Amino acid sequence: MPAVFVSGILAVVSCGGIFGFFYAWVCSTMWGLDALPPQTAIAAMQAMNASVRNGVFAICFFGTPGFLALAAFSALRVRKGPSAMLFTLAALVYAAGGIALTASINVPMNEALAGFGALADPQEAARIWAEYSPRWQFWNQIRTGFSGVALVLSVIAFGSLGFGAAPERNAFSRV
Repeated sequence: MPAVFVSGILAVVSCGGIFGFFYAWVCSTMWGLDALPPQTAIAAMQAMNASVRNGVFAICFFGTPGFLALAAFSALRVRKGPSAMLFTLAALVYAAGGIALTASINVPMNEALAGFGALADPQEAARIWAEYSPRWQFWNQIRTGFSGVALVLSVIAFGSLGFGAAPERNAFSRV
């Protein structure tokens, strides 16, 4: 199996994995947390933020730009310049809108939330959650959008590699 095929599949799958991760927060996780009492929502968010630091998550979160770069390099080696450019663009889009945005906005917000510990005062918890959740969700939607764009670019790049294309038929071809 050609390296460009394998690296292209890894790029698309990792883009899809991280897009799906961010998207799940958009369409269910945060809505579910918002439906809970703020003290419970804060404790749950703190627990999820602590648990996401693991090797399984790291493969998609940190590996995606590497897989995209590998696919771009592999595409260049087989003279598929347009695919290489699209894989490279996808890597840049995800690095800026996924990794950099997460590191500069979502992670600091999560660390600040972790600093509150267990909150005994329901009014204080409500104030903290009301300040945290809408802002965190806004920036998560932005990184979800960037990740979605990277996914679309990687799918187009993989498709332009030409795997699975039917051979052309002409009058002299056997049917």
